[in-house]
Amino acid sequence: MHFITSNLPLFLAALGSGLMLLWPYFRKLFVDFPEIDTVEAVNLINHQDAAILDVREHHEYAAGHLHNAQHIPSGKVNERIGEIENLKDRPIVVYCRSGARSSSVCVLLSKRGFGKVHNLKGGILSWEGAKLPVEK
Repeated sequence: MHFITSNLPLFLAALGSGLMLLWPYFRKLFVDFPEIDTVEAVNLINHQDAAILDVREHHEYAAGHLHNAQHIPSGKVNERIGEIENLKDRPIVVYCRSGARSSSVCVLLSKRGFGKVHNLKGGILSWEGAKLPVEK
């Protein structure tokens, strides 16, 4: 105990580092949507007629996107949600560049009653890394 009180900043830094390392495991307890890899995404698209939602900015979308992806930038999803209301009962694969923005959109969609929302882990970077096709 004396060590902790004598080295409080060092102890707090070590504790913070440990918590950051464990965050991905704890995060899964609090999210209402699964993160899926490219194989799972392809299976959802091909076998369950999943819709695809690209939430990147326009210039990113124009540079290359998944086939048949509907494009709504992450900052506009809330105001344009009516465009995808008809997808509430279908699986939806949401992606961005790396998975961070799409994760936020998945939270929003889950709260708005979309029950089959999936975040593409690693975003389009993982899709392209798996040598899967994109179109311009």
